[in-house]
Amino acid sequence: MQSAKKGRNVLTRCQNGGTIYVMTPCQYRKGETGLPKGSPELTASRKEEIVKACEKLYKTRSFREITIKDIGEVTSFTRTSIYNYFQTKEEIFLALMQREYEDWAAHMNELAESKETMSADEFADALAGSLEEHSQLLKLLAMNHYDMEENSRLERITEFKKAYGASLDAVRNCLKKFFPDIDCEGFIFVFFPFLFGVYPYTVATDKQREAIRDSGIDFTMHGIYSIIYSCVMQLLKKER
Repeated sequence: MQSAKKGRNVLTRCQNGGTIYVMTPCQYRKGETGLPKGSPELTASRKEEIVKACEKLYKTRSFREITIKDIGEVTSFTRTSIYNYFQTKEEIFLALMQREYEDWAAHMNELAESKETMSADEFADALAGSLEEHSQLLKLLAMNHYDMEENSRLERITEFKKAYGASLDAVRNCLKKFFPDIDCEGFIFVFFPFLFGVYPYTVATDKQREAIRDSGIDFTMHGIYSIIYSCVMQLLKKER
């Protein structure tokens, strides 16, 4: 984004590809994008802003505590405008999870392209490290997906499923390349359901920790990396 003075006015130019859109100072103060109304670029930009606002709130609040009004207060446009892009709070969280799956899949695809061979230890280390970097995905996976999808439109669920499928393919491609002799689908069948329970076993609130102590349960919290690394090593050994 560039600004240029013209008299007493400031013209802000938003460049997208080969097209330059000129914004007035009033538009800039309102947080408008300078993109033509209803354009695919504007739609994508607005959706991303909403998802980022949701992500920001989710760092300090629970799903239950966050409302569409709260998300609207973090964006540059009105709360009611959000309904032009997402009909429910669940759709926004589903879009956030979709983005997390896409980012993780890209990470795993890059791993497959950058390495010719990997030992079990090296792959377990890389896979566990990738998910430690994407801990927000694991946090989202610990939520109730039935309610999330029940309160989302079919097209939103379909977009999410495509991203989930891409992550399956990314891990599958790594397994086929680095461990051609293992039961790839057997690994996938165990590993992906396992991911839904990682976050609750590795992150606990003060209240949960106190409850564990008071209950007398012999339970030790483990980190995301260690619990995933251990699982991957066990699966690779089992599926050989």
